[in-house]
Amino acid sequence: MEETAGLRERKKAATRLALHEAALRLAAEQGPDRVTVEAIADAANVSRRTFSNYFSSKEEALFHGDTMRLRRLLELLRAQPTGEPPWTALSRATLQLVAEVYDDPALAWLNRRRQLQGHPGLIAHQVAAYAAIERELAGELAARLTGPDRALRARVLAATFLATLRIATQHWIEHPETPMVDTIRTALAHAAPAPADR
Repeated sequence: MEETAGLRERKKAATRLALHEAALRLAAEQGPDRVTVEAIADAANVSRRTFSNYFSSKEEALFHGDTMRLRRLLELLRAQPTGEPPWTALSRATLQLVAEVYDDPALAWLNRRRQLQGHPGLIAHQVAAYAAIERELAGELAARLTGPDRALRARVLAATFLATLRIATQHWIEHPETPMVDTIRTALAHAAPAPADR
């Protein structure tokens, strides 16, 4: 029974990834405004109904990769020692994520993201995706802080961290000649809070 469930989950993950990659490719080729859910479903060889089982909109399909990377970041943060200062734990988790995801020299992802960067029709969805992760991230950070204002400090740290990560990623997309890990490390160092909050 477990083997069947595992196979089903792998098939679902493969379908979700195929839809995401089709959405990215079509948006890069045609522009996000011209891409339709039907075209994405056709490109992934699935029905419109199947698309709707996985994503609520083409924007959600486009940002699936970002959402998965942010979810992985949360997993990596949870794996950091609990006694570690929050910013140190965030920095280590981020550098692990970069090593896992972005160390591939292939530029297909970079080129697609560069073409979609700053597109007005996508900004609202990107902001909403980051806001949802920000709440979860603040919850994780609050557990690493002490004091009566820890909930507020956790939210400020989460927002600062995600803004730093977003800006570093945008900077790297614009200047890919520098390894992404170096860009991220430098940005995190610039944004690091006072030692008490690290």
